[in-house]
Amino acid sequence: MSEKNDNATEQATEKKVSDAHKKGQFAQAPEIQVVFGLIAAYFVLLFSLGGSSSLITEFGASLFGNLEKYQISTESVPHWTTMAFLMLFALLLPMFLATTVASILAGGLQTHFKATPEAVGLKFEKLNPVTGFQRVFSKQGLVKMVVDLAKCLIVGALIYTGVHDILSDPIFFTPVPVFRLGTFIYDSTLLLFFRLALAMSGLAILHYLFQLKKTEKDLMMTKQEVKDENRQAMGDPNVKMAQRAMARRLMQKQMLADVARADVIITNPTHYAVALKYERGVDSAPVILAKGQNLFAQRIKAIGSKHEVPTVENKPVARALYKFGQVGHPIPAQLYQAIAEILGYVYRTHRYYFHQLKSRRLKS
Repeated sequence: MSEKNDNATEQATEKKVSDAHKKGQFAQAPEIQVVFGLIAAYFVLLFSLGGSSSLITEFGASLFGNLEKYQISTESVPHWTTMAFLMLFALLLPMFLATTVASILAGGLQTHFKATPEAVGLKFEKLNPVTGFQRVFSKQGLVKMVVDLAKCLIVGALIYTGVHDILSDPIFFTPVPVFRLGTFIYDSTLLLFFRLALAMSGLAILHYLFQLKKTEKDLMMTKQEVKDENRQAMGDPNVKMAQRAMARRLMQKQMLADVARADVIITNPTHYAVALKYERGVDSAPVILAKGQNLFAQRIKAIGSKHEVPTVENKPVARALYKFGQVGHPIPAQLYQAIAEILGYVYRTHRYYFHQLKSRRLKS
């Protein structure tokens, strides 16, 4: 692994990154979800629980100030328990929903909201104690230990300073109205949440930047890997060459088979040979059945001679047909006049061949 990282000097390709994302290999910092949850909880406290704290204070003052009016019995305990549970549920439900949504959003932002199907499921290699031992004492394990230690120090420092600030509040030294109790708890909670979210944000940013750099380094590729991937994406050149050669052979075989149905073969005479056909009522213009150069031209001429196909020597027309014409397509419009003269000539001089050709085409 270390040898590969030493040789990996190229940035990861899109395919490598996409495959890594499917396996769940993202730059992720769990602290980001914690920060999102703290911020969500802070705003829920800020905007929705301010009035509730006053109601709780009034309820508590009314309850504890009139205890002589309430009789505690086995019949009344379920009533008071249910009331306390409902009140607590109503207070915590908005915070639970907000923190859940915030946690999902934080995870989605880190994974770019992409599905990671390969990351889901049981991986037996994670159950291997040797692998687990190596993971604990790896660089990644060391970083995790440092981050966890930093979390403990941050939380401890915040608790210490928070308790110090809370204990310095006048509520502990001077008589205050009972309604001040709810406000004091509310304000203290907001202060602690704000400080914790601020401190964890710095840690989350540092941890995420580290994970981002580590992920980019892990995904880097060697030059050979980039070449191999490009070869797979574009196809092996040797395979493509073989496919083209096969297609060329099949096309040549088809062309040679079609020569027997040609009306005329126009030659250079030795370098080029082009076979044409024209069926009235079927073709809008003469169609090129086969064309070839040098040795393949000689094969076209040999098959044409075997089937007594008329051959006409016309160097400029043969070169133009070979250069601009396409097999299976009509001849270029610029050659209509020249080809019409050639076909007119062979129709007059080879009447018996075209009588045979007509019968041959009907049979095929």
